[in-house]
Amino acid sequence: MRLPRYVVCSAWPYVNNVPHLGTMIGSLLSGDVYARFLKLMGESVIYVSGSDEHGSPIEVEARKAGISPKELTDAMHEYIVKVIREWNIEFTNYTRTHNPTHIRFVQDFLMKIYNNGLIRPRSEVLPYCPVDKIFLADRFIEGTCPKCGYEKARGDQCENCGGLLHPTELISSRCTLCGTSPEYRETVHWFFDLPRLKERLLEWLKGHEMLLDNVKNYSIKWVEEGLKERSVTRDSEWGIQAPFPGAENKTIYVWFDALLGYLSAVKEYYEKAGMPEEFERTWLNPETRTVYFIGKDNIPFHAIILPALLMAAGDSFPLPWQISATEYLLFQEEKFSKSRGIGVWADEALEILPPDYWRFALMRMRPEAKDISFNWREFYRIVNTELNDDIGNFIHRVLSFIWKRYGGVVPGPGNESDIDLEFKSSVMELVDKTIESYETFKLKSAAEAIVEISRRGNQYLNRRAPWELVKTSPKSAEAVLYIGANVVRVIALLMYPITPESSTSVYRMLGLEGPTPGELKNAKELAIKPGHKINEPKPLFTKLPEDFLDRIGEIVAEARRKAEAKRPKIVRWKA
Repeated sequence: MRLPRYVVCSAWPYVNNVPHLGTMIGSLLSGDVYARFLKLMGESVIYVSGSDEHGSPIEVEARKAGISPKELTDAMHEYIVKVIREWNIEFTNYTRTHNPTHIRFVQDFLMKIYNNGLIRPRSEVLPYCPVDKIFLADRFIEGTCPKCGYEKARGDQCENCGGLLHPTELISSRCTLCGTSPEYRETVHWFFDLPRLKERLLEWLKGHEMLLDNVKNYSIKWVEEGLKERSVTRDSEWGIQAPFPGAENKTIYVWFDALLGYLSAVKEYYEKAGMPEEFERTWLNPETRTVYFIGKDNIPFHAIILPALLMAAGDSFPLPWQISATEYLLFQEEKFSKSRGIGVWADEALEILPPDYWRFALMRMRPEAKDISFNWREFYRIVNTELNDDIGNFIHRVLSFIWKRYGGVVPGPGNESDIDLEFKSSVMELVDKTIESYETFKLKSAAEAIVEISRRGNQYLNRRAPWELVKTSPKSAEAVLYIGANVVRVIALLMYPITPESSTSVYRMLGLEGPTPGELKNAKELAIKPGHKINEPKPLFTKLPEDFLDRIGEIVAEARRKAEAKRPKIVRWKA
């Protein structure tokens, strides 16, 4: 069996809700686009993620809904798997944290670190709710962030500034279940000794030539400001039982649990395939490149805590080769909020348009350098102008002309003019730019370059006017359509990671199989030869109606109503 050169990982979404558009662009969709690109380049790839089922977010939601955490996660995992499939996101293994392989792996892995002397118990004083009779950590407590002043910071992290927190650091803290101000009581937890790994982490971060600047600079600053021991355990009922001696009533903190899920998901995949020995051949191979797709609030966990865990285990696990962290995708200048109904969720989106429209639009809006706000006017422009007028129009103009004028047979290369040669050269340059953008995780730029190829294609057709040339200079017309057919194939090939359904449709119209693994390495070849027969072309995309923006409120409301009707009935959707 050929060992995978890449293990692509996307952050595990919590199953207390359906992923929203920000989650899709930050991890699930971006990882899928990159994994598909690698396969088109002939690389062997494993793409993994899963439902993050443990910890206080799930326990809080389950308590509020009056059901057990397991009931909630069973229902939500099944539903999210369905939604992911409908978005045409292809995982090698999309699993869940409440599975035997993951539980055993986490316990064994953390015991290695414990036995290496980097996890040890100590007492600490934590907030305690006298009403609900529980210690308040993570999502059970909120208050004002001491770093940025955000008033709804959680006990483990402020979602506004991304800073990691201890629940005792919150100002004006309160129990999220009942609103009571907490008492403070002593308890024992097991802590990961991050400070002992400071120098190794700094050496790795500073010497890592591949890490993107936003990840590298943030992480180096974070480590240099000083690392604190991080609690590995929690006083909660829902989670993985802590394996340490004396920790019988403790569970593993959800972030340590989920981070190790990238490894256990690969292990589970090989176990199901009947090749358990391949796990170590993959994950202990120094040539394996691991790539993580996350939102910027998850940088500390993936660029500091995950590498520290891998170092502490002492088994030569490959440290992250790349971490692609997007900035925030806002929704009309506000953060996505389930409680306030702000945003669009993944299942609602598909009630409005098919997945390829969303996949392409989100890639065009991908917040790679700064926070970007999703707005319907820009969405409308991308769908109607870029997908339809630029890409879809060029493809249909070329194929319909071949179908009508040449009986569906691609003509010979004919007589090429300087304009033809200039156009071919510009397309080849943009092919290089697209591939380079994919390779360097600039997925937005890749989509932009594809639009530019199509735009230039339409300009080329207008300049050469084959509908006139076919009467006055048939050989010149043949050259235009021969080049045009091959550029259509190039566009479909380059678009495949982003819009797999539409690209496959174009290949079918071209009478081709594919796109196929490794084909992108030969993108510049004129693969469609004279005499090749195409199939009857049909319009690739449909424009949004002129009144779309005027009616968007009712369109979204109807989409939400339809989506909510399909969601698991035991989950409490209204806050």
